[in-house]
Amino acid sequence: MLNFDNAPKKATNLSLNANVLQAARDMGLNISKTVDTLLAEEVKRRYWEKWNEDNKEAMVAYNERVATYGLPLAKYRTWGKSLGDGRAGGDNGAL
Repeated sequence: MLNFDNAPKKATNLSLNANVLQAARDMGLNISKTVDTLLAEEVKRRYWEKWNEDNKEAMVAYNERVATYGLPLAKYRTWGKSLGDGRAGGDNGAL
């Protein structure tokens, strides 16, 4: 989905706070790499935030279905029997 690894670089112009820029240079920071890393993190955060919002209705519906009918194929599960079948109200011994 969001894979930014090994993508080509593209030159761009940025307007940055002059004092922050100078402090970063004095510390030996690689400005391009730092901005690239932080921007990628922010893009990923906002992508998933939007994805969660866009899919909220489907997730609520799925959780309601599991609470009502249990987990699909739960009766075939050989592990986690003490977890029940996923229905609200706990283990009903169906496993």
